[in-house]
Amino acid sequence: MADGLGLRTAAGPADVARLAQFNGLIHGPGLAAAIQGLMDHYPGMDGQDLFFVENKDNGQVVSSLMLIPWTLAYEQVDLPVGEMAFVGTRQGYRGRGLVRAQVEAFMERLRGRGCLLSLIQGIPNFYRQFGYEYALPLEGGLTLTGRELPGPPDTVFSFRQATPDDLPALVRLYDLTAGDLGIATRRSTAIWHYLLRHTAGTELACETWLVLDGAGEPAGYFRLPENHFGDELAANEASRMSYAAALAALHRLHAFALERGKPGVRLNLPATCTLMRLARSLGAHDLSTYAWQVHVPDLAVLLRAIGPVLERRIATSPFAGLDQALPLRAFRDSLTLYFQDGKLVEVGSTALAEGGVVFPLQTFIPLLLGYRTIDELRHIYPDVGVPGRWRLLLDTLFPRMPSFVYPSY
Repeated sequence: MADGLGLRTAAGPADVARLAQFNGLIHGPGLAAAIQGLMDHYPGMDGQDLFFVENKDNGQVVSSLMLIPWTLAYEQVDLPVGEMAFVGTRQGYRGRGLVRAQVEAFMERLRGRGCLLSLIQGIPNFYRQFGYEYALPLEGGLTLTGRELPGPPDTVFSFRQATPDDLPALVRLYDLTAGDLGIATRRSTAIWHYLLRHTAGTELACETWLVLDGAGEPAGYFRLPENHFGDELAANEASRMSYAAALAALHRLHAFALERGKPGVRLNLPATCTLMRLARSLGAHDLSTYAWQVHVPDLAVLLRAIGPVLERRIATSPFAGLDQALPLRAFRDSLTLYFQDGKLVEVGSTALAEGGVVFPLQTFIPLLLGYRTIDELRHIYPDVGVPGRWRLLLDTLFPRMPSFVYPSY
């Protein structure tokens, strides 16, 4: 790179340590331990996932970002994902294209890892220049002050913090909860172990509370991050629960808020979650939601990967046994989905042609992930065009899906 700067990845523990220190300087002291913990204990992390620019004259780190690997379930298909995280540049080095250079290296690493999606929580609008589009729900939710709550349920529940001994129960409860979503994070026992054992004392620390029934058996859980947006007590994860367990959990959350001097409770949870549905029915204040920004390195590869889902949707629709070529025009690039007897036999690049469905490439991602409907996209983007002959097929292949990306760290 110019100006005596060099771009590289972490080569060993010494690089990880100074990058952790750099992130603590840029993003806040608590993040230094979090970066160190991710590199030391998060499943699947590698030094090649930690990018940085250094001043070659003095060895000073001046910019960095990292790739955090995880897996999303798109209904029954698992998709490898690389989150772009903790992007930062030292004050005197901003505006020199250092992030852009690292993003290019990051994209190569995505392909090398076989990642079909990339996510980022980053600052508004900035990452559109790198091919990211808002396409999955993130944070927001509802707030309660406690005045909305009716009396507690007749059934008695108790609460305690989870320990590593509770891993089987947490895995079971989480998997049941994720099954209620069309798109959800896969979370292995190893990741649960990381969450419970290796985040305490860092920026990523989170309390995990079990909801216990009268027999002392787990009836659900919720998680409280120590660091988050807003002044309220935040709950950023909750399992599937019965109505009585959810009502008891809301009372416990309200009590926590009072004990900790918080003005209320904030639920950063999927709309389908029992806690959210109950809180909304009780008159909780709606904060709306932000969104994850999503990049697809290769749309054709992603479409082939979710082929079994598309085929199942076809099989249970008026298009059963479909023999059809569906052209998707994205102006500079076009793809055609070829179906034979209801099976997706190929996704191929095609020359630009008249007819077919018109989607500027990034606007197709919210439809594919079930985040926006065709009508919503056409309202936002006038250059989206769906001729009537294709409309029902597009609605069948890409319906709105309940989704939520629970953090893996």
